[in-house]
Amino acid sequence: MNVLIQKITQEQLKPNRDVFKVGDGVRVHVKIREGEKERIQIFAGIVIARRGSGIHASFTVRRVSFGEGVERVFALHSPRIEKIEVERESVPMRRAKLYYLRQRIGKEAVKVKEKSIWENKARGAPSAPKSVPKASLKSLPETEASKSAPAAASQSPLIPEAKAQEGQVS
Repeated sequence: MNVLIQKITQEQLKPNRDVFKVGDGVRVHVKIREGEKERIQIFAGIVIARRGSGIHASFTVRRVSFGEGVERVFALHSPRIEKIEVERESVPMRRAKLYYLRQRIGKEAVKVKEKSIWENKARGAPSAPKSVPKASLKSLPETEASKSAPAAASQSPLIPEAKAQEGQVS
């Protein structure tokens, strides 16, 4: 009998639904039925829990909406779920459930280390481009375009400041 149940549930499993993990930012496209009309509603947030296996698998998504935390539990293989998109991939979490996010307030409530930022720091890559010091800009050689740029600005009819400096205010 167990083999028969496994065969039936195997047919009900949706492909490509295991593409996310706890801590990832996801967008869940859910079919909503209002009267005779059916539409897609998107619920975006952070996956704080996954539980179960096979046809009984479910996951919990949390988001902060207008200062209030909202959690929603979805059945992973539900026919009501159109698709699941991963917005932000997180680093591997050390916890199976991120229930500690419930006590956080404001931006801290959705703060999870993202994979791309974490990988750059691990490689030793700079997080932001360094600015060029002003002294090195003065030592750059002048080109024809940079020499004629101030003259072109003073001839422009759209810039009254340039005419005011030359005393040609009309």
